[in-house]
Amino acid sequence: MTPHSLAFYVDVVMSGAVLGARPTDSPDQVTAILGTDFAEDRPYGDTLARDYGLAEFFWVRESPDHPWEGHHFTLQVHRLAYGGGAIVNRGIRDRYGRFDRHLRFDKLRRLLANRGVGLEDVPDANAPAYTLHWQPASQVSVITFRERQWGRPPRRGNRLVGDVNSISSSMTAGQVAWNRARYGPRDA
Repeated sequence: MTPHSLAFYVDVVMSGAVLGARPTDSPDQVTAILGTDFAEDRPYGDTLARDYGLAEFFWVRESPDHPWEGHHFTLQVHRLAYGGGAIVNRGIRDRYGRFDRHLRFDKLRRLLANRGVGLEDVPDANAPAYTLHWQPASQVSVITFRERQWGRPPRRGNRLVGDVNSISSSMTAGQVAWNRARYGPRDA
């Protein structure tokens, strides 16, 4: 993976934003930053999702008379294993360059630690197949693929044990406390 694409992930985990687009931004604010190339889904009248390839943003509202409120974003890093860097939004590629098919969690954690940014392990319902990690200052969570399913060996394009599955914001301290009370003290 190029240093530039690694810098993208480090920037997101440290800032809690994608190119400056925060999870609380309106749909128009996110589109102004990431562009108009997205797929839109409104499964219900009170939810909106926009898929920018690697990044997805989500909004909610009380009713059609109320404005959209930013809820969260998720980087669907696992999509790179199948679609390669072509799925990455053009604005992100223009700034950070080429993206590899795999983001290794250990490498991400090491790069963050070198910048004085730690990730806390959090117990999660998806363990042991996945592990959950949290950056308190930015309220970003990282889910890592830890156990191969169905006993299949890795093939080209498949996720590898130790790959980052997704990166999301925002995960609050309250959500972390709830996970710890509900699923702890399992190893993350």
